[in-house]
Amino acid sequence: MKRNGHVLLTGATGYVGGRLLPLLVADGWSVRCLARQPEHLSPRVPAGVEVVRGDVLDAASLSAAMEGVEAAYYLVHSMGATGDFETQDRQAAENFAAAARAAGVQRIIYLGGLGEDDPELSAHLRSRHEVGERLRAHDVPVIEFRASIIIGSGSLSFEMIRALVERLPVMVTPRWVRVRAQPIAIGDVLDYLRAAPSLKLDGSVMVEIGGPDKVSYGELMREYARQRGLRRLMIPVPLLTPHLSSLWLGLVTPLYARVGRKLVNSLRHPTVVRDDSAQRLFSIRPIGVGEAIACALRNEDSSFAQTRWSDASSAAASAPRQWGGTRFGNRLVDSRSTQVAASPAEVFAAIERIGGATGWYFANWLWTLRGWLDLLMGGVGMRRGRRDPERVRVGDTLDCWRVESIVSGQRLRLAAEMKLPGRAWLEFEVQPDGNGARLRQTATFDPLGLWGLAYWYGVWPLHQLVFAGMLRGLAQSAMKKG
Repeated sequence: MKRNGHVLLTGATGYVGGRLLPLLVADGWSVRCLARQPEHLSPRVPAGVEVVRGDVLDAASLSAAMEGVEAAYYLVHSMGATGDFETQDRQAAENFAAAARAAGVQRIIYLGGLGEDDPELSAHLRSRHEVGERLRAHDVPVIEFRASIIIGSGSLSFEMIRALVERLPVMVTPRWVRVRAQPIAIGDVLDYLRAAPSLKLDGSVMVEIGGPDKVSYGELMREYARQRGLRRLMIPVPLLTPHLSSLWLGLVTPLYARVGRKLVNSLRHPTVVRDDSAQRLFSIRPIGVGEAIACALRNEDSSFAQTRWSDASSAAASAPRQWGGTRFGNRLVDSRSTQVAASPAEVFAAIERIGGATGWYFANWLWTLRGWLDLLMGGVGMRRGRRDPERVRVGDTLDCWRVESIVSGQRLRLAAEMKLPGRAWLEFEVQPDGNGARLRQTATFDPLGLWGLAYWYGVWPLHQLVFAGMLRGLAQSAMKKG
């Protein structure tokens, strides 16, 4: 296939598909996305991407979506569905392949799961393999990638590892924690998927993909703990079955229960690469486990640094208010906003005056007490003040905070330099709102292990008082100056 051809992408709202979409656009493909609710996806796609309504379980809805398409990505599954997910996956694959054949699609690109074809396979892996078979049964060439654990911030496996390591200083580990796998970084998975439309192809091909390291979940957890600076004790036991393990995981991790249970039931099977088709067909050389975890953590920091909280505020606003705030990856977020009867410039001027002699606009005695406690623990305390009473620049100290980024008149982000069991940021954003301005204040915490979580939830009631008071104080100061 030549670049500028038309490709159909399913699963654009999912973990892999959502990351693949902008890469396909950057590569020059003309992309059409299939979505059950186009109105939810359309505002989030790059310019030029077409979003059409359709459902792989509704065969009649696929004809228009396939029209003029040369390659179609199949990146959907029914693991999170209620009822018989295997039957739903089977029917969806049948519908998709039949529509692709009728429309003259040249190839289907599918991401499935590693594992030997064995009658004893878990329902999840068995279904992943059967989907590939159903797609191939309709005479459209299929490139089926089979992957093991995908390492990347937001992937189900990575988030399970993160939750276990961060929350449990001591872990009782059943036998499946020692089963071998061949993890692959999400960036490498995307590279394979991007290269697939251009692969010279005579018929269907199955490609097993994985990184260079064959490791167990236990070794992955130890490497994650090492990179986060956490000490973890793992006590192996022979008694916990995958089913009991899934119930246990439901108590200590935030995984979606049905999906997490189906995933755990698959962990008793080795998922390693058994052939060299990936090396023969592609020039991609995947990175190792240590680098993949480091990359996931690094990319998470980079994405956080580039993200404006208001971009995600609508999603956060629709979620029910809960103890501890909203969780994004490993970060815990408390965000609140208010309308201010002052110009955006006046509101931002009040923000820039924060700290030093001006104080923190509410309960300054609590900030002073926090500074003394920080000094006792070997921290910087509140004695550093600030360089200029009216203006700040990147790198300035504001008492126990440092200016990490600033967009004049719009946004100020501070990074905490006090002693904490984790990392903390305080961010202020200003946007025009009618005849006044909308002021958003966001506190974000990246807890380090169980102590970090205990700290955040322990001071949560006090934060509700202090952060709400600070927001009011900032608004009142801006209006007085105005």
